[in-house]
Formats: sequence, C-alpha cells, structure tokens
Amino acid sequence: MFFGSIPAVITPFKDYEVDYISLEKIISHLIINGSNGLVPCGTTGESPTLSHLEHKKIIEETIRIVDKQVPVIAGTGSNNTAEAIDFTKHAENSGADAALVVTPYYNKPTQSGLYAHFETIANSVKIPIIIYNIPGRSVIDMSIDTMVKLSKIDNIIGVKDATNDLFRPLLTMANINNDFCFLSGEDGTALAFLAQGGHGCISVTANVAPRLCSDLHQAWREKNIDKAQDLNLKLAKLHQSLFLESSPGPAKYAASLLGLCRSETRLPLVEIDENTKKSVFDSLKNLSLI
Repeated sequence: MFFGSIPAVITPFKDYEVDYISLEKIISHLIINGSNGLVPCGTTGESPTLSHLEHKKIIEETIRIVDKQVPVIAGTGSNNTAEAIDFTKHAENSGADAALVVTPYYNKPTQSGLYAHFETIANSVKIPIIIYNIPGRSVIDMSIDTMVKLSKIDNIIGVKDATNDLFRPLLTMANINNDFCFLSGEDGTALAFLAQGGHGCISVTANVAPRLCSDLHQAWREKNIDKAQDLNLKLAKLHQSLFLESSPGPAKYAASLLGLCRSETRLPLVEIDENTKKSVFDSLKNLSLI
C-alpha cells in the first residue's frame, strides 16, 4: 500500500535538454525531506513533451538514484494503449514499484473503452497499476462503476483521484471489497481527502515544500489532527500560488528559487508572469523556505 506525501517530480531542463544533474539534486532533496515515494514522468514532469527515449531514461535514472529508499511509481500513461503498454513494460523491467496510468486524454473513450484500455495494459504486465483519473486535463471522467469493475483485476491496485470530488472516495470505497489504494491528486484538498478515507497524495507542492507536506501526512497517521490542520493552513497560500498558471510552471519557478534547477519549461508552456512569480516568492518566504 502506498501512502503519505508522494511528489510528482518535476523534470528539470537546461537549454531544452533534460538536466540529469539537477534531477539527482531534486530527488535527493525530496527523499532527505521525508517523501514517502516519487512519481517521475507524470503530468507534472511534463511527460507530453518528453521523447520516448527521454521518458525511459528519466524512469531509469530515478530508480537508480532512489536505490530502493522509497517506492518509485512511474508515470506510464498515454492516450495510445500500445504506447502505454510499452512504457509500463519498460517501467516494470527497470524495477519500478508501480505504474501510474492516466485516463486517455483527447480520444474521449466511453466507459467501455476506458475499461478495455486499462484491462489491456494490466493484462500485459505484472507490475501494480494505479489509475490516474483527472477529468480537468483528460476531459473524460472514469465512473465509480468502471473503477469498481477495474479494481477486480489483480494488479490494478489504486487510484490517483484528481476530480476534487470529496464524496467520490467514500462512494468508491463502499463498493470495493478488496484493498485499494486511494491517493489524492489535489494538494488543496489533500487533508480532506485523508479524512474521507484516503491514504496519501501525489503532490505538486511536495516538490518545493517536501518536509511540510511529509509532516502533514505523518501527523495525520499519528492522529495528531491539530498539527495536521495547522500545517494544512500554513500550506494553503503556497498551494494556491503553484496553480495560478498551468502546472508545473509555478512549481519550477519555486524550485529555481530553492536552487534545485532552472525554471525552464518546454513549449507550449512558457515562463510564468511577474505577478505569479511574486505570489510564489511571497508564499515560499512566508514559510521560511527562502
């Protein structure tokens, strides 16, 4: 079972190329500061702009650097089922602990198509698979009925829920008999998601405030509700700042202020505007992170 604060790791670039030196610095920073797992090559890692070779090398390098200190959940999704199978097989063969597979964006499959997509991927590998349901980026929303049906496949073991619907985890749990991992994909409501039965959060904010995010989850597991709520309130403005523009632009700017990497993104994402920069800077300063 995966739990706690799991950063969706940003992919650092230098002059349009993947900056593997900074990647190692980022990963070490995240582990030292208590992260409970890492997700390379997710949406926050700008996976749509990575070549296949880059995608696979980042997964391999992350696994190498982590060296089993925490679980690695490799982003392997695609709107092309065959491509998703290729990425997922690669992650399995490279030693990843699980694969995060997003619902197929743009294609707009029916619920039957969604089931067939994930069933086909799951049947092609043995690695545990976490479904990533994010209607805001994929347009489609996996229904609870489809999720329950997919949960009966042995190696489909959980969901990253980025619907921001806090009733959904309860309704899904009520219909799933086996152990199933519920991870939030929304930083601003992560604590509320835990209160609804969730196990953790695959987080953007944890890239730049890993210790605070980790401490929040640790406090929740220790039933120190007051501390968890206090940390949640402290993080609120940072959460807001990191989503003023398309992620991971603000998060990468924050990482640059921390000296972890450049703020560079790949097109079609561009440099964030000055007002967003000020908000990110102020949020980090208020938390004494800079």
